[in-house]
Amino acid sequence: MSQALFRGMTLPDSFIQRRQRDASMADTFLEHLCLLDINQEPITARNTSIICTIGENGEEWRADRLLLNQEVLLAGAVQRFLPLLDQVAQDFSRMLRGRVERQARRSLTLDPSPDIFRFALEASCHVIYGERIGLLSSSPSQESQRFIWAVERMLSTTPPLLYLPPRLLARVGAPLWTQHATAWDDIFSHAEARIQKGCKRLSSSQGGSSKAGEAGAPYTGVLGQLMEKGQLSLDLIKANVTELMAGGVDTTAVPLQFALYELGRNPQVQEQVRRQVREAWAQAGGDPGKALQGMPLLKGTIKEILRLYPVGITVQRYPIRDIVLQNYHIPAGTMVQACLYPLGRSPQIFREPTRFDPARWGREAGERPRGQQQQEEREWERDSGRWRLASAPGSVIAENEMQLFLMHILLNFRLSVSSTEDIKTTYTFILQPETPPQITFTSL
Repeated sequence: MSQALFRGMTLPDSFIQRRQRDASMADTFLEHLCLLDINQEPITARNTSIICTIGENGEEWRADRLLLNQEVLLAGAVQRFLPLLDQVAQDFSRMLRGRVERQARRSLTLDPSPDIFRFALEASCHVIYGERIGLLSSSPSQESQRFIWAVERMLSTTPPLLYLPPRLLARVGAPLWTQHATAWDDIFSHAEARIQKGCKRLSSSQGGSSKAGEAGAPYTGVLGQLMEKGQLSLDLIKANVTELMAGGVDTTAVPLQFALYELGRNPQVQEQVRRQVREAWAQAGGDPGKALQGMPLLKGTIKEILRLYPVGITVQRYPIRDIVLQNYHIPAGTMVQACLYPLGRSPQIFREPTRFDPARWGREAGERPRGQQQQEEREWERDSGRWRLASAPGSVIAENEMQLFLMHILLNFRLSVSSTEDIKTTYTFILQPETPPQITFTSL
């Protein structure tokens, strides 16, 4: 991001003032992001985990990310926070059932997106801060509602900032940038308030004998675990926690809208998934982790939704050395853009690509020759550490959050829609429905 963007502007406290040599020469914010190098000091940037943890020493960034991943990505951490997500998912289903049961035909048609957004924020807060914030009550707090609005405003103002030259924004006074920065300040204010509450709660309970991560110790959320272990600085904890919160609402709630619609317009698929969900839930005895292990079709549902409706439709990178892709020579420093939306719908990659088929993920894996499958598994084991290191830490939270949400919805409701036509989409930093779909929930 060029310095011209900030010339004459007053930056909020949530920014840090630093320069990265190559990235600072970019003409657009998108180009700046692609040029960021973990071995260089960052230019002026939002003080979040994405940028702030990229410093002069790439090994320091790697070490910090691994510490964060221990509380988010590893199997032991997942088992600790799954019950928290399951509690919120059950409460959401119970709240919706109460509304449906009040209808004469025990059936209710509505746009569920506002409720799903509240669910996503409630679930994220429970895992990250270890506390509920009451968004599923009949009168959620204005503080939490402001946070949702701030995330929506941040996402809606981001696309123009990715492509407009910073010098132009500076010359016209950049009201769009002001709105964007204000939205981030609201996001940081919300996170700061929650973090302060978490600090006070931890201070008041320090007399206990159990330490974070010990058997039998109560789970205090990602924030509590990181603070009790004391391996990351408070500034890094704040940055990462804020990033998890800001990135965990729309990116979870919007795919769930698509999932409800696709299940509603594919009733046979819905019944197949429900049958497996019921069997696995009955055999798990209330253990959400054990239940999810017996629901490959539910996991396939999430994969199908992200294939058909990827949250981010493109990925851009600048190769640091010359490469050859499909017999094309790509010089170092050339932007390479992978378009995920057409890739997910390509008949060269997927059979019947426009068909919503959660079973394809298990079936196609089983159809591969065993030797090829074993080789792919070995490659995955070799590369998964690097993939998980570079991936968004909140991805595992989101994946389990979506599965548990759909599990309890399918256990309690039959879904239907009035139209089976393809849903129209729009892109505002993430892919989302042009108009939120109306879903009919009927009690089972």
